[in-house]
Amino acid sequence: MTNREYTVFGPAGNSEMFYNAGYKKSADMPAFLKNVGLDWYEYPCGRGVNVGEATASSIGYNARKNGIKMSVHAPYFINFANPEEEKRINSKNYLESALNLAKVMGAERVVFHPGTCKKMDRGYAMGILLDYMKTLIPEIDNAGLGDITICPETMGKKNQLGNLKEILEICQLDERIIPTIDFGHLHARRRGSLNTEDDFARVLDAIEDSIGTYRARNIHIHFSQIEYGPSGEIRHLTFEDKKFGPYFENLVRQLVRRKMTAVVISESSGTMIRDALAMKKMYQNLL
Repeated sequence: MTNREYTVFGPAGNSEMFYNAGYKKSADMPAFLKNVGLDWYEYPCGRGVNVGEATASSIGYNARKNGIKMSVHAPYFINFANPEEEKRINSKNYLESALNLAKVMGAERVVFHPGTCKKMDRGYAMGILLDYMKTLIPEIDNAGLGDITICPETMGKKNQLGNLKEILEICQLDERIIPTIDFGHLHARRRGSLNTEDDFARVLDAIEDSIGTYRARNIHIHFSQIEYGPSGEIRHLTFEDKKFGPYFENLVRQLVRRKMTAVVISESSGTMIRDALAMKKMYQNLL
């Protein structure tokens, strides 16, 4: 799954720093990230996989050339808990389109939002999701896409499936599945639950108890500070915003103490590269 010795860092998408430097094309991102000292690039397809094969190949080539590893974020439209089979099939197609893009780019992981319960009983919705994913995993393998790691993400709104327990249930379907732990989302959906290093340690302990030490050390992490309200997440913020957490200082010591080889992706609002660099600096200062 990995031969890394350390946790690595990168942005989700192209940030203000990239555009302010005069760049416009995502194919230029890998070289830019290498030059500023980052390790990873998460290519966003939240609103659909709308990139041509030539562009995808160019991004992947430049990533390999510059030693930048990649992941892809699948479209937001995915809902494997939808009671209508046709819509679950549409969700499968969205995920497979992201997996095919990842294959072209040479990306190692695809992050996806698993679904929402809306007005359904939460347990019933999770049953639909889990049953469908049991059939989906062999289809991914049969399509020649099983070498790409799928990474279901913890979600920030209470009506979305994706609390920690639910994501770990999905990961138990197949040992190749790695969770995307969005700590900002966990913090927001519980209206500010991650305030100390011990709070983060309890989350990491729960992950290890559920899926084992090896996968727990290699989790995919999204990190940003997030404004929240009664229903959970409202909007992503930057590290300069101090009213809402969570704060990376409370996670970074756990990454070092546990000798984790995680991927940490900054999802700050517009400052993804700058804040990814800040996280990497905090991490390296503790090594």
